[in-house]
Amino acid sequence: MNLNKAMIIGNLTRDPEVRNTTGGQSVASFSVATNQVWTDQSGQKQERVEYHNIVAWRRLAEICGQYLRKGSKIYIEGRLQTRDWTGQDGVKRYRTEIVAENMIMLDRAGGSGPRSSSGFSEQPPMPSEEPVIQVGDQPADEEEIKVENIPF
Repeated sequence: MNLNKAMIIGNLTRDPEVRNTTGGQSVASFSVATNQVWTDQSGQKQERVEYHNIVAWRRLAEICGQYLRKGSKIYIEGRLQTRDWTGQDGVKRYRTEIVAENMIMLDRAGGSGPRSSSGFSEQPPMPSEEPVIQVGDQPADEEEIKVENIPF
């Protein structure tokens, strides 16, 4: 039995870049930063940032390009993939990335801060905790779209 599964919660380091392949498929690429915090032997708080390359395909790529922005807090689930190629300088290069299969936005749309929950829980969130995506610049109480209504 084999398993290739990656799950991360972090913040986008840049807006997604969405392109189309020659075959017409959408592909989005972006980077997500995660932090690891620990206390060393001397009692000093230490922090390390890890950067993850993310690739999303087809409809998920379009949704990422439409709704995600630099700084967005997201949950990404997918599989690890390493590509290799030879650069113009003749040096073989490698890139490990997460091919996204699922994405959950953890920020409230239109807001700058994360939602009140502090992380991912296997329990489904209460309906009042669901992020809301506003249509245009309208106030949230007029025309709103709930995340569960987005087709992904």
